Amino acid sequence: MILAEEDIRRLMAAGQRGDRKAYRACLTGASEWLSRFFARRIAPHMVDDLVQEVLISLHAKRASYDADRPFYPWLAAIARYRWIDQLRKLQRMPEEDADAVPSEDSHEESVLSRLSLDRLMTHIPQGQAQAITLTKIEGRSISETAQMTGQSESLVKVNIHRGLKKLASFVESD
Repeated sequence: MILAEEDIRRLMAAGQRGDRKAYRACLTGASEWLSRFFARRIAPHMVDDLVQEVLISLHAKRASYDADRPFYPWLAAIARYRWIDQLRKLQRMPEEDADAVPSEDSHEESVLSRLSLDRLMTHIPQGQAQAITLTKIEGRSISETAQMTGQSESLVKVNIHRGLKKLASFVESD
């Protein structure tokens, strides 16, 4: 079960203050969230390693987390950088090593589509990009997205509408 935004934020804040049990619970919750995050983005046999890399990065960057801000978008930013690093490593693989990666599990087309989508998202405000990503790509509800981003449900709906409209106009202009 994925922890609610408020719960994981509270656990991370307690962990920053030295509460080991809270920090362990935070890492467990983050691990579960990351597994779901990566499940649709990378080959299944790579998910566990990537989750561990992100948890190591989270641990290294834990002092930079501001407990007054939403936790999941902060974690998603770290995860996205690690994911992109992993994709770059796969691109640099020699041909014989690339053949060892099962093409059936790699979902290359969806990964390339996601990279294109991520590039498009840089052309809209962050709040709109987050709302679209969480609801339209990850399949979260409006209320879950509102909780995770710290936006009201109305603002999430407005951000989705405006963001999709801007993305559509940007795509049509190319």
